[in-house]
Amino acid sequence: MTGHDPDLKPELKKDLDASLQARKELGADYEAELVDSFLEKVEDKLDDAVARRLRRQAAEQQMTAARGGKPGGGGEFGSFGERFGFATVTLVLAIPLSAIGVGSAGLAGLLVTWAGIVGVNAVHVMQAFPWQRNKDRDGSGWD
Repeated sequence: MTGHDPDLKPELKKDLDASLQARKELGADYEAELVDSFLEKVEDKLDDAVARRLRRQAAEQQMTAARGGKPGGGGEFGSFGERFGFATVTLVLAIPLSAIGVGSAGLAGLLVTWAGIVGVNAVHVMQAFPWQRNKDRDGSGWD
C-alpha cells in the first residue's frame, strides 16, 4: 500500500490477525460472520481513505482555480491522462468494430474502420495542440 495512509496497513493486519485468532477459537461455524466483519472494516478504511483523497483533490482544485489556473492541470483539452484514456478506449473499441467491418465488407470494411479510428484520434490530438491549427490559413474560422 505504498503512497497511502501509513497507519492503514498495520491496522488492517492487526484486524486480520484478530479475525484469524477468533476463527481458531470459535470454529468454522462463525467463519462467514468473521469474514463479513473483517471485510466491513476494510471497506470502512477504504471509504475513509477515498474520502480523504477526494477532499484533498477538491482543495487542490480550489487552490488552482483561486490562483487563476485551469482545474485538472491539463491544457485546453485535458491532461495527458485524459488523452491517453481516450486513445485507449478507441483502441479497445477497435476490436469489435474491426470484426464488424470485416464481417460486413471484408478487407474494405476493415480499412474503413481503421481509417475512422485513426481519424478520430488525429482530430483529438489536434485539439490538444491548438498551436498546430491555423485559423487564418483557410479563412473559414472553423475550429
